[in-house]
Amino acid sequence: MRAVQVTTFGGPEVLSMIEEVDPVPRSGQVLVRMAAVDVLFLDTRLRQGWGRKYFEVNPPYIPGDGIAGEVVALGADVQSAWLGKKVVASTEHSGTYAELVTVEEAELALIPSGLDEQAAVVLLHDATTAMRLIDHAAVRPGERVLVTAAAGGAASIIVQLAKAAGAQVIGAARGAEKLDLVRELGAEPVDYSAPDWVEGVRELTGGVDVVFDGAGGAYGRAAFQSADNGARVITYGASDEDFAEIDADEARRRDVTTTGLLEIQQLSRHQRKDVLITALAEAAAGHITPTIGRTFPLECAADAHTAIEQREIVGRAVLRP
Repeated sequence: MRAVQVTTFGGPEVLSMIEEVDPVPRSGQVLVRMAAVDVLFLDTRLRQGWGRKYFEVNPPYIPGDGIAGEVVALGADVQSAWLGKKVVASTEHSGTYAELVTVEEAELALIPSGLDEQAAVVLLHDATTAMRLIDHAAVRPGERVLVTAAAGGAASIIVQLAKAAGAQVIGAARGAEKLDLVRELGAEPVDYSAPDWVEGVRELTGGVDVVFDGAGGAYGRAAFQSADNGARVITYGASDEDFAEIDADEARRRDVTTTGLLEIQQLSRHQRKDVLITALAEAAAGHITPTIGRTFPLECAADAHTAIEQREIVGRAVLRP
């Protein structure tokens, strides 16, 4: 089979195509023929050597966590009904930039009718993250919500869920295409490349009740200034520099609750799968829509990483065979 390997930490050029022996599923595993793999911003950071205190990743390795495709072989002690089914699953941050991937049976979720593999694999991470964050924030009708990097994969679903909860949603993004998407999703777009963008948010809202910060860095620190007293600020992304560092003393003075993604209660494998199944059903019913910006053939994984790093992708990039 063909696969993409990170040969050493570095830029997109360290992604190389390799040939490997087809994997064989062990007991409790299935073999999935890849139809779609979501390319995460995290993949690009790990490839650079970032986050080694959080993730045990050392070159050479095959990147990728999510996969959607057809079950083509079964290991021992696996239900025979999975054979031939279209599924989506996680492998816990390894090995999915490949034509064939072994997956634990316990991780499999059936892709419902009316949903394709590309949409399903994007929902695997983006919708499950968005649903966890919305649940944690407990967004209420009439609340004012700011979402940074609002045209991103998870953020675009946060926008949809916050709107469905009855909130006034402000989506911060940059570039005409991304701002158009924010508008299409029903949020009020704000261009956060403008120097006075925080003042713009405060003019629209008087100060927000909830901030979902997927940008991090300077954008995340600025977003904090749009929060009203008593607000909830949730930081979950670092597309700008790193996770936003919020002044703890100022947060206390203003009674603002700040929560990082890693501080939110982690879900068990079973709970994560339940959230995924719910997300797949919601998407199949047309209640949420994943945003797929571009697709790339597997051999162009380096191009996908480059496009993500240059902020060219609206929503999520996806690899295909």
